[in-house]
Amino acid sequence: MESLFIALNTVLPLFLMMALGYVVKLTGLLNEGSARQVNKLIFKTFLPLLVFINVYDSDLQEGVRSSLLLFSVAGVLIQFLAALVLVLLTEPENARRGVMLQGMFRSNFVLYGIPISMSLFGSEAAGMASLLIAVIIPMFNALAVLALEMFNGQKPNLWQVLKGIVTNPLILASAAGILCNYFSFRLPGVVYSTASTLGGVATPLAFVVLGASLNFGETGSRVRSLFLTLLMKLILFPAAFLGAAILMGFRGAELVVLLSLFGSPIAVSSFTMAQQMGGDGQLAGQLVIFSSVLSIGTMFLLIWGLNYFAFF
Repeated sequence: MESLFIALNTVLPLFLMMALGYVVKLTGLLNEGSARQVNKLIFKTFLPLLVFINVYDSDLQEGVRSSLLLFSVAGVLIQFLAALVLVLLTEPENARRGVMLQGMFRSNFVLYGIPISMSLFGSEAAGMASLLIAVIIPMFNALAVLALEMFNGQKPNLWQVLKGIVTNPLILASAAGILCNYFSFRLPGVVYSTASTLGGVATPLAFVVLGASLNFGETGSRVRSLFLTLLMKLILFPAAFLGAAILMGFRGAELVVLLSLFGSPIAVSSFTMAQQMGGDGQLAGQLVIFSSVLSIGTMFLLIWGLNYFAFF
């Protein structure tokens, strides 16, 4: 029963924030255009501040163990390669192939990693997740560009990939936090408290906007693509990589960070990227929506199961 309450207390707040966002949308307080603008504000201002503060407050000497870092990087690459083989074998349309490939390996680790880690293990795990973000997000961005350009008939543009990585606000925030932490640069109290308060807005506002973005439109012609991508992203890949992590001895806060990395739904930004790079935008949008809703159940089951069997 304790495991059940831990899982509920972790996942239920995320669900309620998304539900509030959907209600806000129904009332007309947020339309599609305004939701996009608020989302842009979150990902360029509030979320970078949250990442910066978590890295700034982290103990870099403890940091992220090399084994956790290597497992995470290897896991993402293996997901990408396995998903690539799968879409080549099962999907004939190139516009859908790139979107499905991106959906299978690219998780919303930025949005889910910190709150879930914080909820279960406090600042220790949240700092660990923030440091891992500095490595995983560039990987996600680079592989997502490769996935979409691979199937749009054009040669991948290495310069655009590198530019997207080095100008990503989350990467810049992580780098700034690491530099301040490493060189023991202390922010003035008023600056720290302001940045901390604004960073605290990121998670609740992001989930409210995500809920306001839900749109359960026509899915009939894409059911097979949706089902296969969601099956891999929310069930098979998390089960495989978390199982491997347990066998390799990961426990506690490290396992929670891996849970957030491999068990989170598809990244919201994958929809925008698919639209801009010639992918099936409607399929990308539906994948974000359904993975976000269904992940409430799958994340609950994963957290409950791992806690019940005393893996954290």
